[in-house]
Amino acid sequence: MSQKTSSNKSSSTFHFVAGLGSGTLGAVLLQPFDLLKTRVQQSGTHSIRAAIRDIANSPNALAGFWRGTIPSALRTGVGSAIYFTTLNVVRQHASTLSFATTTSPATPNASSSSLPKLSNTANLIAGAGSRAFAGFILMPLTVIKVRYESNLYSYKSIAGAAADIYRTERLPGFFAGFGATAMRDAPYAGLYVLSYEQFKKRLSSWQSTGIGAGMGMGSSMSATINFSSGALAGATCSFISNPFDAVKTRIQLQPRDYRNMVQACRKMVTEEGVRSLYDGLALRMARKAMSSALAWMVYEELVRRAEATLRHRGNNTQGHV
Repeated sequence: MSQKTSSNKSSSTFHFVAGLGSGTLGAVLLQPFDLLKTRVQQSGTHSIRAAIRDIANSPNALAGFWRGTIPSALRTGVGSAIYFTTLNVVRQHASTLSFATTTSPATPNASSSSLPKLSNTANLIAGAGSRAFAGFILMPLTVIKVRYESNLYSYKSIAGAAADIYRTERLPGFFAGFGATAMRDAPYAGLYVLSYEQFKKRLSSWQSTGIGAGMGMGSSMSATINFSSGALAGATCSFISNPFDAVKTRIQLQPRDYRNMVQACRKMVTEEGVRSLYDGLALRMARKAMSSALAWMVYEELVRRAEATLRHRGNNTQGHV
């Protein structure tokens, strides 16, 4: 019993570390896309070129494109760690339920993933629930990040941003736009996990025709399949959920003008047209495709290596008994 508990703790630990590492890496590398998306969505001008020109003309252009990296890395890194850990726990429990699992492929080794194989419905629910939970915990950092990236505020530090939000809006200010965020993130994450697993299944199936029966899939091929699946799923789900992202950004930046999701959506469509709901779409699709591909590829590879190490240690321990 104690050995099983220790194993579960180790599993949760390396899922947390893998999620933290993959999320932080993607956030730092892709911050310029996030910054430009925020600027485009705040303005209503639908111009990526104007946003780039505005940042490029600032005193320190290079640093300008990475403005908000620290809150972004904190939010994305910690958020990914909480999300992947929660998702793993949910999927591990779901894998013990017969109605939530799916049949294994004919060639078990011809798979790019060591994660549990669940049904479409179970993947949808697990992804949505885990993301909503992580999103609620990380909401204060999300609000600070968005306002820090925007040029509507002149925050000099994360602490200064937090102090100003609390002084003017109290605790509710840190959760501005949570409804729109949950409506964006929960369906997005559910659809993402579902799409990601389906893309992996298809790509692994196509690749397995070139692998001899009983032969395992190489690490480089697994990483390629996971990266491609993450990019395809990220781009697809970003297109579907972009209206919620656009509304969420307006609420977080201008809570007095955009009070809630319904009113903000109506105001945007009335004053700027339906197109305003797709502000920043190209940037978000590109950013999400790359960040999702990087995050899931790194996460799955770290999990694969960690599990291989644990199995190796376990075999060595049994061999000495």
